[in-house]
Amino acid sequence: MKSANKFITIPQAILLAFAVTSLAASEKAPNWAYEGATGPQNWGELSADFNLCRQGRNQSPINIQKTIDAELPELVFEYYSSPLRQINNGHTIQQNIEPGSTLKIPSRDGSYELKQFHFHSPSEHTINGKFYPMEVHFVHANAEGALAVVGVMFEEGNENSELSKLWSFMPKNAGDTSEQAIGIEETNLLPPTREYYYYSGSLTTPPCSEGVSWVVLKTPVQASAAQISQFKERMGQATNRPVQAHNARIILN
Repeated sequence: MKSANKFITIPQAILLAFAVTSLAASEKAPNWAYEGATGPQNWGELSADFNLCRQGRNQSPINIQKTIDAELPELVFEYYSSPLRQINNGHTIQQNIEPGSTLKIPSRDGSYELKQFHFHSPSEHTINGKFYPMEVHFVHANAEGALAVVGVMFEEGNENSELSKLWSFMPKNAGDTSEQAIGIEETNLLPPTREYYYYSGSLTTPPCSEGVSWVVLKTPVQASAAQISQFKERMGQATNRPVQAHNARIILN
């Protein structure tokens, strides 16, 4: 069966805003949150720029179910050790990445460069209705402005060595940054089995821009209960957008 996995180009301005500052609102953008009057149910009312949060038809995250078998291209991760460069933007803990780490899809031309990764708790995506205690998003972009985000679920289990490094220098307050000379191995945040689901969706935070190619790995990785709690306590609230309507979208596996 031929693959229907299409990486869709999105406007370069949207890509840069997401890749550089991720979930942080710009100086002119209204404040938004995960709860209260500026929570997800009202994002679309906060600004005309956020209209897609309310009116979009291909929004993320979603509940992954009723998938279609397809010969999806193999994912080749070429991630290299990066120095710790974190920011607490008030919505997540984000690790910015130096150039050089890539996601390659052999059946397609070019590669997608890893820009940053960040966390949500509980998970944003659900699989057959199941939430996981935490989810990490690896944000990639190619030279044409196409954005591909890889989602990996965490389940409670053994302590994760890379999270131990990250959390040891976790910025305390919104706007704080932390830079350390020690490096992390991003591949240790990926499961050994790289089978995945694919669908076309959006950013999961304002402005909820669509045209994002989502790759959600089927196999979770582990983190200890203490590590998951440490992230939750630092953020002080749930950091996941509720699942959105499928609207007849196809999910491939």
